[in-house]
Amino acid sequence: MKSKTLNQIQETLYYETLDNGLDVYLLPRDEMEKTFGIFSTKYGSIDNTFTPLDKDEYVTVPDGIAHFLEHKMFEKEDGDVFQQFTKQGASANAFTSFTRTAYLFSSTENVDANVKTLLDFVQDPYFTEETVEKEKGIIAQEINMYDDQPDWRLFFGMIGSMYENHPVKIDIAGTVDSIQKITKDDLYTCYETFYHPSNMILFVTGKFEPEEMMKKIKENQQNKSFRPAGEIKRSFPDEPVQVAKKEEEIHMPISISKCLVGIKEDPSQLTYDHLPKLKLVTQMVYDSLFSKSGPYYEELYNEDLIEDGFDYEIHIEENFAFSFVGGNTQKPKELSAKLQEMLLKIKTEQWCEESFARMKRKQMGDLLKTLNSLEGTANQFIDYHQLGLNYFDLYETLHAMTKEDFEEIVQSWISEDRISTCYILPE
Repeated sequence: MKSKTLNQIQETLYYETLDNGLDVYLLPRDEMEKTFGIFSTKYGSIDNTFTPLDKDEYVTVPDGIAHFLEHKMFEKEDGDVFQQFTKQGASANAFTSFTRTAYLFSSTENVDANVKTLLDFVQDPYFTEETVEKEKGIIAQEINMYDDQPDWRLFFGMIGSMYENHPVKIDIAGTVDSIQKITKDDLYTCYETFYHPSNMILFVTGKFEPEEMMKKIKENQQNKSFRPAGEIKRSFPDEPVQVAKKEEEIHMPISISKCLVGIKEDPSQLTYDHLPKLKLVTQMVYDSLFSKSGPYYEELYNEDLIEDGFDYEIHIEENFAFSFVGGNTQKPKELSAKLQEMLLKIKTEQWCEESFARMKRKQMGDLLKTLNSLEGTANQFIDYHQLGLNYFDLYETLHAMTKEDFEEIVQSWISEDRISTCYILPE
């Protein structure tokens, strides 16, 4: 087992890649009362076209299958896994994103038992035609529920206006029609391909003894057999650099309009070396200008263009990236025009050394603040790990960043042909 001292928090990160390929990271935090564990696979809603394990030809599975598989993992022949966690004093959950599926627990007792349960249930799939058919009705209700939520429709409407072909534009849960096509065999194909230990990471942080914890995890994995790891080949359609639509309007029974203005990233910027800097700079710019203490926020507020719920969001992955800003407004068209003007102005903004230094300090504070949360630390670590990066290296990347580095990224970040708007308007 290797270790690395994290000078930022005076803690030690322990890690090892097991014989079956599983990456295990342990971050003991003795000052914490609880322990948080997360078991994640690099498999999300966009991974619909791939070569199954031991196969050469690509297959395309129904939209929403990664999310469907997440649901089914909790159901076993002898009962529900949630009940087992509850008996052991733990709270358990799971989620599916565009690029990963994660299973997690939080507890203040029975930590070893809960880590074992987490590993065991994720590595023991149980699907039948009957239970798959039953789940379709449950997930269809979930899809219909989200379709009635204006903010959810705005989120995917925004992505749909930016992306023409990339599967990121498809709802993570799929559609009511697409999930009807999912079979038991489809689920096993996806599971066997993407849930191999070599495509997964276990991160445990909180109150435990690392040597003993690593020993128990290794024993758990040694008692199981896995097929040899194979290369996972994913396929994505060609995607234009520019946005698919400049505007998208969705009409719903609402009392106040909503507006988001988004920036689609140039895929040429999504390189291994560029990604961490791009993430940092994007966050720094939005936080500096559009947070409640920022000058752009104040200007929008004074012009009566925004109301409660104004915010920004950033998604940066290895084969797609976008960000957007907006919220509730009585003047959606005016807000869109103003936000686009502001975003384009960022390219010519004069950033003095004092402003840049202030943004760096604020970003460093935000990074350190995340470490106060076990969940935040674990999730951020796994997000960066999937990109082949170490989350804790961000501190050095930020510290070494110069104003010239910052301005170079800002210059290439925003382009008029990669900006679009999505509205939710009253019917």
